[in-house]
Amino acid sequence: MRVGSTDSKKAGVFLTGRVIAAYGRHFEVEAAPGTIYSCVVRGKKKGVVCGDQVEILTTTENNGVIEATLPRTTLFYRSEVFREKLIAANVTQLIFVLAVVPSCNLELLDRCLIVAENQGIKPLILLNKIDLIGQSEQKQLTAHDLLFYRELGYPVLEISAQTSVQALVPLLRGQTSLLAGQSGVGKSTLLNALVPQALQATAEISEALDSGRHTTTHVRLFRFDADSSIIDSPGFQEFGLQQLNEETLAWGFTEFRPFLGLCKFRDCRHIAEPGCKLLQAAEEGVFDARRIPCYHKLVKGLKKLPPDWR
Repeated sequence: MRVGSTDSKKAGVFLTGRVIAAYGRHFEVEAAPGTIYSCVVRGKKKGVVCGDQVEILTTTENNGVIEATLPRTTLFYRSEVFREKLIAANVTQLIFVLAVVPSCNLELLDRCLIVAENQGIKPLILLNKIDLIGQSEQKQLTAHDLLFYRELGYPVLEISAQTSVQALVPLLRGQTSLLAGQSGVGKSTLLNALVPQALQATAEISEALDSGRHTTTHVRLFRFDADSSIIDSPGFQEFGLQQLNEETLAWGFTEFRPFLGLCKFRDCRHIAEPGCKLLQAAEEGVFDARRIPCYHKLVKGLKKLPPDWR
């Protein structure tokens, strides 16, 4: 706490805290366990996000102004052309939640893994609703469908948030974990099982549309224990990667790394260039090439933005 007053509940006191909820330009900042201030940002400052460590100036007993954002260790966000969506900061673990139903687009998983790799965030793939296996006529995701990711070295955990979450508990200790994934995969049900006081709203999926409904509308952080936190985020159907360049995009595919930098041309995009060691290895079956089409789609979709577009 910066010196401003001996009483942290008085106006005009500088405090350091963590953003635990983000509602547009309004934020909840926890300055100490159980001490929460409703805050706005100073002037036109942008970019404050759940999980940020910030400095605030108290204005009343329960309100304040965010004066500064402290340096981050990680930032998880998605980016479309001319638009960014910041999700959470200082995350140490990404828990990407999939479900047996509704149907899953594994490209979303790939995109989130790429961001996690580039930010140094530890990933965990969580297959939820395993109690529903065989109980629906819809196409179902199974652990066998995720075997490829296990072989890449990513941990995959099967669970049912409706019956037991105990297998997940040890993996949360000491982490700031971000729950991410499509709508309807059971993130809110999972959070309620882990943190009963969270009281997150839940909703049934639509079998006709094979999709879930949004029940989480903003990003919020919950304490799991004294050393661990869980950040819940709204479901999404798309995840842009315009913040990455071609080099960092390719590096995000872990199976590509042994071949990067070995191509005939230094600026090889690994699409159709002669002497591309990555494509040669894929053709020869040196590694499982199933994510090559995903990479090609992503690298062709990158837009060259002017440096001053913001």
